[in-house]
Amino acid sequence: MKKFIQTLRNIYKIEDLRKRIITTIAFILIYRLGSFVVLPGVDPSQLENLQRQTSEGLLGLLNMFSGGAFSNASIFALGIMPYISASIVIQLLGMAIPYFQKLQKEGESGRKKINQITRYLTVVITAFQAPAYITNLVSQLPRQAIMPFSADTNPTIFFWISSVIILVSGTMFVMWLGEKITDKGIGNGISLLIMIGIIARLPFSLAAEFVSRLEEQGGGMVIFVVEIVFLILVILLCILLVQGTRRIPVQYAKRIVGNKQYGGVRQYIPLKVNAAGVMPIIFAQAIMFLPLTFAQFGSSESMTGFAAAFSNFNGFWYNFTFAIMIILFTYFYTAITINPNQMAEDMKKNGGFIPGVKPGKKTASFIDGILSKITLPGSVFLAFVAIMPALVSLAGVNSQFAQFYGGTSLLILVGVVLDTLQQIESHLLMRHYDGLTKSGRIKGRSSINMGA
Repeated sequence: MKKFIQTLRNIYKIEDLRKRIITTIAFILIYRLGSFVVLPGVDPSQLENLQRQTSEGLLGLLNMFSGGAFSNASIFALGIMPYISASIVIQLLGMAIPYFQKLQKEGESGRKKINQITRYLTVVITAFQAPAYITNLVSQLPRQAIMPFSADTNPTIFFWISSVIILVSGTMFVMWLGEKITDKGIGNGISLLIMIGIIARLPFSLAAEFVSRLEEQGGGMVIFVVEIVFLILVILLCILLVQGTRRIPVQYAKRIVGNKQYGGVRQYIPLKVNAAGVMPIIFAQAIMFLPLTFAQFGSSESMTGFAAAFSNFNGFWYNFTFAIMIILFTYFYTAITINPNQMAEDMKKNGGFIPGVKPGKKTASFIDGILSKITLPGSVFLAFVAIMPALVSLAGVNSQFAQFYGGTSLLILVGVVLDTLQQIESHLLMRHYDGLTKSGRIKGRSSINMGA
């Protein structure tokens, strides 16, 4: 406790760090206040149906990422997810289209161009999502909840156009907040906003689970304590998944250029157990909803049974298929993001080699073999964490609280917290203060990057 208080004092002494933390908190407060500002023309007292619809399933997940703004019919209802979707699309294009590959190699100028394209794509995606959101909003709310002071029986064209513009502007404003946090605050702004949105739902979910267990007869509170302990264990598993690495030793040969000596030292290449981050979960989740879309156009009994099997998020076949796809996508994403041939070539150019392995193709094959071996447990752990909400739901945990036991949400929480703490620790160590841990080393979430 004494060390913690001293660390807070050290943080306060560093003027730049203090300003960054205060700026981050201020921007986060603006984001949270905006999530309660309801769209003009919508009666906020009649949102029960929408809130009931977003209490579970896919819409429940979207509502969690938006911090409840989705169910509040807020100006930030679509949140930052259109930007995340645009970033994922740009990442995929960078793997297949030479133009984007060229931009990725141009350094800072290329990065600015990619960011600009991502912003334009965000506007396009939000412009498509906004009418869909308003359509669902109109269908879920009673007539008197939309334009209650209007004499028209249906929402006016003005309501539709203004709502679309506001939702697009809201998403762009949230994106701007995230970028400002990254520039002037602490941590990755986009990731922090997602994390804050997830954390904002935790108290309500925790309270709902506590009340439900309190009303039970025969050891309900004991079960609640067991649930909390198990949640802590899952969080520790996610930390291991984020931080786990396999280090490959690289020996650099001595080189003498003029009067200076280079090389002659041993370094290590850290290969992450989970190099793909949460991307396999995102890809698998998107594909899992395609069969449901196609099943809606069929009327046969087989199609109906197929739709029923894959619409049950707690069912065996849905989660089994989901887990297999995550494992496959983990290998796929790792293969396209880490290039053993390029690593071997760079090592050879700099006079480095892995002890006992010949430079060139042998080194590339060795690194590829190591990647394949460590990716297997990483992909299995990732799949296990992804289906954990379904497992705990079957055990009787409230569906909203179950989302915090795994999936994308928990990995984002763990990764962003570690990343932010790492940046704070870097500021402390640069000013010759003690770090946040005894070792002075907190590994960030460099691999967990949802396009943010």
